[in-house]
Amino acid sequence: MILSCGDALIDFVPAKSADGRDVLRPVVGGSCLNVAVGLARLGAPTGFVGGISTDLFGTMIAAHAQASDVDLRYATRSPDQTTLAFVRHAGNEAQYAFYDAETAARKWAYRPGSIPFAAIEAIHVGSTTLIHDQGAQQTRAMIEATQGAVTISFDPNCRPNLVTDKAAYVAGMDEFAASADLIKMSDVDFDFLYGHDDYATRAQALLARGAGLVVITRGPSGALGWHAQAGPVEVAVPKVDVVDTIGAGDTFQAAMLFALRKLGRIGRQALKGLGEAELRKVLAFAGACAAVTCTREGADPPRWSEMAATWDRLD
Repeated sequence: MILSCGDALIDFVPAKSADGRDVLRPVVGGSCLNVAVGLARLGAPTGFVGGISTDLFGTMIAAHAQASDVDLRYATRSPDQTTLAFVRHAGNEAQYAFYDAETAARKWAYRPGSIPFAAIEAIHVGSTTLIHDQGAQQTRAMIEATQGAVTISFDPNCRPNLVTDKAAYVAGMDEFAASADLIKMSDVDFDFLYGHDDYATRAQALLARGAGLVVITRGPSGALGWHAQAGPVEVAVPKVDVVDTIGAGDTFQAAMLFALRKLGRIGRQALKGLGEAELRKVLAFAGACAAVTCTREGADPPRWSEMAATWDRLD
């Protein structure tokens, strides 16, 4: 099983009512829950780790996850309220206003012994859970508990409006990157963290510290990947009529993990043996899945039935 650990919330996304008025529509989201849903829809056995409320919105989240076959046995249910995010679009980027005080997601704590790491292939971490001290500390505790036996996937998925101490936040993200085997971030995240576009230098430094794969996504400009054995790789993404970019990066992450697992390259040592052709297929497949998500409203990753032909075509 692959686990995704982090945020689960409700996005209120812009929409139009039947009489043409501007309204906000509640949609289940949260970067790490989206990754879990994306993985499960493609057919990988997937579980979610994090806090989910028992309130009205939490019930929506749980039903959404289970409808996509996400295993919630490792999630923590509590009566604390659900995190809410209000979304507005600025160009091709979604901007968020979060309401996240004393929520189930924010108060999640790792329970030692609760996860049988011998049965887990990889754990994905990232996003808003890592911004606050509680979530970051608990996630570090979980990673340390794996004792290096599980592949760690990391996407900072930065939310600048939640960051109050940027220097401390950047240091924290660097710490998570140092413990990760697979690191993916968008060009927007990279710019927020490091303020320049010298991707290759940063990627090589991460590889030298032990990462197996580093990936930068650039929206319609495609993706860049660096791997110690496969070398640097650049892939294009399909051109589509974009409806909504919410969840596209999470879909890319999910599809990348799925593709690595399908190729038998999800394990820590197996990942280090990835070949160039395999890396190109992994990134191209992830980009194709993300493109499908962009043609839909909200975070709505594709299912394997929609992507099987694409996978076969990329051989």
